[in-house]
Amino acid sequence: MYAIVEIAGQQFKVAKDQKVFVNRLSTEEGKTVEFDNVLLVGDGDNITLGAPAIDGALIGAKVLRHLKGDKVIVFKKKRRKGYRVKNGHRQALSEIVIESIATSGAKKKAAPAKAKAAPAKKEEAKKDAPKAEAKAAPAKKAAPKKSTKADDLKKIEGVGPKAAEAMVAAGLDTFAKVAKAKPEAIEAILAEASSNLAHLVANTWPKQAKLAADGKWDELKVLQDELDGGRK
Repeated sequence: MYAIVEIAGQQFKVAKDQKVFVNRLSTEEGKTVEFDNVLLVGDGDNITLGAPAIDGALIGAKVLRHLKGDKVIVFKKKRRKGYRVKNGHRQALSEIVIESIATSGAKKKAAPAKAKAAPAKKEEAKKDAPKAEAKAAPAKKAAPKKSTKADDLKKIEGVGPKAAEAMVAAGLDTFAKVAKAKPEAIEAILAEASSNLAHLVANTWPKQAKLAADGKWDELKVLQDELDGGRK
């Protein structure tokens, strides 16, 4: 039996007891992890296709270790401009082993409950209130709303435009808010926003955001020089 499953923004063809290198997962080494975005399951001549994913299908795996891939040289040049930049990059990876492939039994994550609308009776009671009381009470002017501008979260190493957009949409629009958030909560926001952001590791983002919120840019630069793509 084999399956095609999406893991951390990439698709893999996997079988039981197979070892796979995937983009860095937030799960600790030695712990198990499950993937429910299964696109295809094949068992001999029987092939089940999802639309796009198969309901109830589940892939169980165990995280063996976290590591870095081979170094890749990134060279940029602009003709006749004297511009040359050479950088090295090592992708953060996780080695996992596939322990089980199940075609049923997965439970979908419950969608967040929507806020209940206010009862219609209260609105009707407000409409029926005597006009005399409205005239007697002096009308209070609504206080002007303070315009809050989101911080440039891309100054945190490891945060790209898409990740910043997802964090702002989730309410983490300032350095101070990111500093108070837990890395696991940030990673959950990114994974829910897009599967292409599920591989990002945010273990240093709150610390970077705290320095940025306090205006300690020199200390932030020293910290970022020690990081690799925002990771320790």
